[in-house]
Amino acid sequence: MTPTSCYPKCSTCQKAKKWLDEYNIEYTERHIVEDNPTYDELKTWYKQSGLPLKKFFNTSGLVYKEMQLKDKLPSMSEEEQLKLLATNGMLVKRPLVICEDKVFVGFKETEWEVLKNKKVCQ
Repeated sequence: MTPTSCYPKCSTCQKAKKWLDEYNIEYTERHIVEDNPTYDELKTWYKQSGLPLKKFFNTSGLVYKEMQLKDKLPSMSEEEQLKLLATNGMLVKRPLVICEDKVFVGFKETEWEVLKNKKVCQ
């Protein structure tokens, strides 16, 4: 099973789930607000992804904007940013698909093509 963190009301998450279903890719859905990723999970996924930590922030979200994180993040350490992400699922970019060898942040169909061959992340 592919662990997938999402927010049910998010249209991007809905598109991602539809895409996964269309290609018969098994996944376990995790409500990112009710079951927010922990600091340790986020740290692991961040290291595994090879992406800049900013990619894990939902920069278009209201919470991000209300907290004025665009201006604050550059002066925060990685640890501070990870701890902040772990406080509120609405700060986390979604969907998040976690595979053994890859972490997908956000839904980009071209990046997700590799999942078609795997059917499940193992």
